[in-house]
Amino acid sequence: MKRRIQNILLLSVLVSASSCSKFLEKEPDSNRPSITTPEQVSQLLISAYPKASYLTITEAFSDNADDKGQGTDDFTNRDCYKFEEVNASVDNQDSPDQYWSECYKAIATCNQALEIIANAKNPDLFKAQKGEALVARAYAHFMLVSLYSKFYDAATASTDVGIPYVDVPEDIVFKKYDRKTVASVYERIEKDLLDGLPLISDKAYDVPKYHFNTAAAHAFAARFYQYKKDWDKVLTHTNAAFPANNFVTQLRPWNTTWTAFAYQELWNAYTRVSTASNLLLVETSSVFGRYNYTYRYAYTNAILNQVNSVKAIASTSLTWIVQNKLYTVGTNNYLIPKLSEYFVRESVNANFGQPYVMVPLFDAEEVLFNRAEANIYKENYTAVLADFNTYVSTRVQNYNATTHAVTQAKIQAYAGASVAVKDAYIKALLDLRRFEYTFQGMRYFDMQRYKLPVTHQIKNNGVVTETITVPADDNRRVLQIPRSASLSGLELNPR
Repeated sequence: MKRRIQNILLLSVLVSASSCSKFLEKEPDSNRPSITTPEQVSQLLISAYPKASYLTITEAFSDNADDKGQGTDDFTNRDCYKFEEVNASVDNQDSPDQYWSECYKAIATCNQALEIIANAKNPDLFKAQKGEALVARAYAHFMLVSLYSKFYDAATASTDVGIPYVDVPEDIVFKKYDRKTVASVYERIEKDLLDGLPLISDKAYDVPKYHFNTAAAHAFAARFYQYKKDWDKVLTHTNAAFPANNFVTQLRPWNTTWTAFAYQELWNAYTRVSTASNLLLVETSSVFGRYNYTYRYAYTNAILNQVNSVKAIASTSLTWIVQNKLYTVGTNNYLIPKLSEYFVRESVNANFGQPYVMVPLFDAEEVLFNRAEANIYKENYTAVLADFNTYVSTRVQNYNATTHAVTQAKIQAYAGASVAVKDAYIKALLDLRRFEYTFQGMRYFDMQRYKLPVTHQIKNNGVVTETITVPADDNRRVLQIPRSASLSGLELNPR
């Protein structure tokens, strides 16, 4: 069976009438290689993951960003911080248009792989590849609906406008798509996820952490059901991700191996395949590693003090190694060495090329936090405290379970005497997650889930000149779909 693999940039490229005509007039290239084996489909699926980054977007959207008054000026960083439509094209790294485009490119790859498998003489030989394609397709749609539609709310999902769910290969230019509803998109995501997950096989990969391996697929399922607030299923999938419950050895070794690391060693270790915590690593074309700490609208000393306050649930006198590895780079530029840039030259002798950042899309810490959150809603606080202490025991220098343990009394004191027990645990959980995922873009999704308002200030010489407050239901919290997508009849998001 011979297939011509086409890279069609779904819904985001303007194609002129003349170029359409020339494209359609061309004869298929009969010399293109055939894709007929499971190994060849696996090679195709290397492109089944978005090769763009959402980190600049979601960090600037969140309360992890403040106006430093000066710093690197970037379209995406500035416009997202101000909750304005981002004035950056699909060619701009880290822009919303590029992320949209790369998600649909990944989806197109998944659909091509699934079509090849469906038409194979013996589809049973491709079970692992089918599983990866289905789960990867679900993930890309999940990220799109989380960013370009109203965030999932069971009360409104059946009327909130979703994104196109594309499950067949594109074979025509300007194909008509519609957005349906968020609920409909979630149903399709769940079907792909549950159909694909049992087929995943780690043995199919040379490097499992570059693909949806078993642990990563269950971590994704846990996040999906976390967004739906289906806590029983969150527990099912968090426990399936780590059936041996060996989190202590899987979390990042901040207070052991990494304690003596200098910043370059941390940069190298954080996204390394051999780092046990990393479940799924994806290469993204991005300048985030270069500029995340120099952006004008970014982490400041005021934010640092907010984030560090969660240390009170153990002891404020303890040294938490993570924040002990926070570096200052010039005035008011803060860096925890996590996501470093690597530069790929166009050729051996070229002095130009493309910057990339390897991003951990899922890790052991998230799985542990998701299990703790599910148990909070199940009011199984003994299990929650066990998970909190597992986490803290890998972050605090000279941790002593007898004297440094996180307790309910400490959590309630941290949250405030008038705060209900469950709400106190939720506050501790969200603040621990904020502490853990600084510079990783995760905080904004928590703010969306819990409908937390965002307030950003614009400053001139340290003086606040404008305050931007964005409540939970504000349309500006939804990324605008690319303007070029309207060529396919898609309605733009309201403003």
